[in-house]
Amino acid sequence: MRERFTYHDIMIPPVPHDISELQDLYEPVRGSIEESLSRFRSIWRTRDQEGMLKELHFCLLTPQSRATLCWDRVIRLCDDDLLLSGSREEVLARISDVRFKNNKAGYILLAREQFIDGKRIQLAERLEMFDDGLSAREWLVENVKGLGYKEASHFLRNIGLGEEIAILDRHILRNLVNYGYIDSVPGSISKKVYLDIEERMRDLASDLSVPLSHLDLLLWYKEAGHIFK
Repeated sequence: MRERFTYHDIMIPPVPHDISELQDLYEPVRGSIEESLSRFRSIWRTRDQEGMLKELHFCLLTPQSRATLCWDRVIRLCDDDLLLSGSREEVLARISDVRFKNNKAGYILLAREQFIDGKRIQLAERLEMFDDGLSAREWLVENVKGLGYKEASHFLRNIGLGEEIAILDRHILRNLVNYGYIDSVPGSISKKVYLDIEERMRDLASDLSVPLSHLDLLLWYKEAGHIFK
């Protein structure tokens, strides 16, 4: 294992746990994890543009909000035929219980301006410009308002393009502390800190002998008792 980094924004005393408990959890859910990742990959493989737009809307909604609630609200937009062209007021009405709904509705409308030409979604064409998920992530963070590194990573993973990058949400960070891979949860995460911690996540995946893309879903399962999506 590489030397741990210490982040001083919020000090949480490290409580190293034995990673063998993760290995014990992994095998029973490995098949379910692979099924989820296969569904994500199929979005990119088939160039499912509407599927990509749904995942983009979802990831724009998720900051400081429950993932299950955000996905339900995306489905509501789809069911009401508002995914591509709902007005700000219509979008707000469907996401009224999502935190920071006003900002997030604005992000959704801005993303549509970037990626929809008339009724034609052009997300795949934009992402085909990049050789890998890392370069695509950099572009998304720089160009899509509302996407930070975590959200851009989540979006790319959910469309089958982000299996070599990490989704560093709070439950991931707490687990990295608990297993001794970082010393504390940072209060804020700059690009440098994100990339540093992402390397620690790769270290944990390597020590467990599991793919990085599997580790996120494994830790989700550990926290929630199920694999979401």
